[in-house]
Amino acid sequence: MLLIERNEVGMTTTSESARAWAHWTEPEWVDVDGVRTGYRRKGSGPVLLYLHGAGLTRQWLPLYEELAQGFDVVVPEHPGFGDTVLPSHVRTFEDLVLHYDALARNLGLDGEAHLVGHSMGAWLAADLAVTYPTRFATLTLMAPMGLRAPRSRPADPFRWSPEQADHHVFSGVAEKYTDYLVQEGGIEDYIHEYGESIPFARLTWNPRYDVRLEHRLARVQAPTRVIHFADDNFIPRELPARYAELVPGAELIVLEGADGEPASHVSIIQQPAAIAALITEHAAS
Repeated sequence: MLLIERNEVGMTTTSESARAWAHWTEPEWVDVDGVRTGYRRKGSGPVLLYLHGAGLTRQWLPLYEELAQGFDVVVPEHPGFGDTVLPSHVRTFEDLVLHYDALARNLGLDGEAHLVGHSMGAWLAADLAVTYPTRFATLTLMAPMGLRAPRSRPADPFRWSPEQADHHVFSGVAEKYTDYLVQEGGIEDYIHEYGESIPFARLTWNPRYDVRLEHRLARVQAPTRVIHFADDNFIPRELPARYAELVPGAELIVLEGADGEPASHVSIIQQPAAIAALITEHAAS
């Protein structure tokens, strides 16, 4: 039987007890300033805090499993994503920075963690590294949002249908990765995707970038690696190149496609071992 529960923004989601889709793992929970926040954690070694993008939630991805071979990997769900509710007070990236400061304290993530972010999560990771410049051992930004691209015209995800989104984000090979895209299937997945579009729009609709970051990134002290996916149809190369230019000492890595496939915006799905190796190499150096 399909069980339904209602979250704070009024969207319906399936109960955890009814789930059996690929890559699903049961989350742990922590109270963060009154927000019941889901997270997944596995592995041993140095702490690696991974901040996801605007999708691929409610799963333990192969990339996380690869990273857990050498790190204590912590993957929280942002407020409004996955099964974590969207409280009314979370409206800006500054609110998310405070949320993650409290989450780190509540989970006892003492010492210098390695910070990794993808897409919108990379924007958030940059804000965290700006606000707390001495907290993180290394910083890895993959296909980061958040800066202006004066010479490029970034794609507009708010104009895409779900089918167009899959096509653009996977650079035309989404049909090979349906086990990451289909959870309950049908209307339940549309409801979940619509629910996650609310916090994504609240955070990024207007403006689509933070002009203040161009100045603030000079505060980052963590050794930084920026990774651009060569065939990304969402984030133009100008954005990660600009991050690498503005963060002191940062390096830019371009990941090419493999096995006859393009290196899409979600190369984290296509090439988990290669990306884990890039993150691990950076952390070790």
